[in-house]
Amino acid sequence: MYQVVMLNDDYTPMEFVVVVIQEFFGKDLESATQIMLKIHLDGKGVCGVYSKDIAATKVDQVLDAAHKAGHPLQCVSEPVEF
Repeated sequence: MYQVVMLNDDYTPMEFVVVVIQEFFGKDLESATQIMLKIHLDGKGVCGVYSKDIAATKVDQVLDAAHKAGHPLQCVSEPVEF
């Protein structure tokens, strides 16, 4: 299993991050806001855990949306460590 992790930057608006989390990870507003705050305060936050292929697709969706909106938001997938 792979976790999809969003990384903090000083340019992407918090509201955009919340919308992306809601849209691509199916979170409600409160959950998306909590994840966004974790990203903002800790430098990164886990948005979800998926199989390798689905995680890669989620990363691509987030990066594409950020690029189209002109934001430098970064997102990666990494193996879940047990």
